[in-house]
Amino acid sequence: MRKFLVAGGIATGAGVGFVALLVVGTYSAAAGLNSGLGAGKSVGLAKGAVPALYQPLVQKWGNLCPALNPAMLAAQLYQESGWDPTAKSPADARGIAQFIPGTWATHGIDGNGDGKKNIWDPADAIPSAASYDCELAGYVKNVPGDQSSNMLAAYNAGSYAVIKYGGVPPYKETQGYVKTIRTLEKSFARPTTRVQPSQQAAGAIYYAQKKLGTPYLWGGEGTAEQGGRFDCSGLTQAAYSTVGITLPRVANDQYNAGPHPSRGELLPGDLVFFSDDLTNSRAIHHVGLYVGGGYMINAPYTGAVIRFDKIDAPDYFGATRVTKDGAAALPTFKPGT
Repeated sequence: MRKFLVAGGIATGAGVGFVALLVVGTYSAAAGLNSGLGAGKSVGLAKGAVPALYQPLVQKWGNLCPALNPAMLAAQLYQESGWDPTAKSPADARGIAQFIPGTWATHGIDGNGDGKKNIWDPADAIPSAASYDCELAGYVKNVPGDQSSNMLAAYNAGSYAVIKYGGVPPYKETQGYVKTIRTLEKSFARPTTRVQPSQQAAGAIYYAQKKLGTPYLWGGEGTAEQGGRFDCSGLTQAAYSTVGITLPRVANDQYNAGPHPSRGELLPGDLVFFSDDLTNSRAIHHVGLYVGGGYMINAPYTGAVIRFDKIDAPDYFGATRVTKDGAAALPTFKPGT
């Protein structure tokens, strides 16, 4: 739920003409970018993608060896536990890095130098995760192919399988794991070049535009029983579902569905987020669908209707350019359950 909004929401009566003007103008500019874009190499973490409490650890230990980087380590931790240091799985995997006690006994390290190796302490578990990754990277360093992907494959299937097959083994689970982490890696990395425009954005905007004037409903997902009403993340989820992209239900999880353009690089269709803590994506409380010109379509709060609002506000956190692979890589379970 959005707790702060700039006064002066735009009347919905001008909806079609207003959004059409913004979208056409902004997409015209975007068209010129489409041919010169490439994925930049990660040099750091996207703002707030890693909770501030853990960011120094991830930044430091994510550079432990050449096969690892901070964004990749962050992707693993998020996929394992969702940053929950108390997570415990049915298989008895424990803590923020989800070590099984037997693996911890062999590979856990005293990351904070307090004389103890505590599986529940992120100051030990995060360094241990990085150390374990780099140990695996060392085992498969002479295997052909991408060094980082081979390391991740060894994490999932064992280093012997990677050596045997001369790269990522032909196991569906392992190939899926490698793709998931390499995709999530992009959502934690700070881009070094412009982020490629979305191909599905126009369809998502078209859907949201048709909902202008619909009353807000907390928990609303647009069902018939709910009178076709939405809350903020229900609207963005529904909008992207019409173009074949399945987003998580909760706004702070939607933040990890793709790379993060800067404020000056926003394009129509980007998701824009607002947070109670500008250093922590887990504190995001509101999301809208950017339409250009500094405006978004959003379902703001109880008593309001789906409408246009300006995005510039003290709680503006950042944006995500949704990709199909990015959304598909997000965990579909709650860690520890």
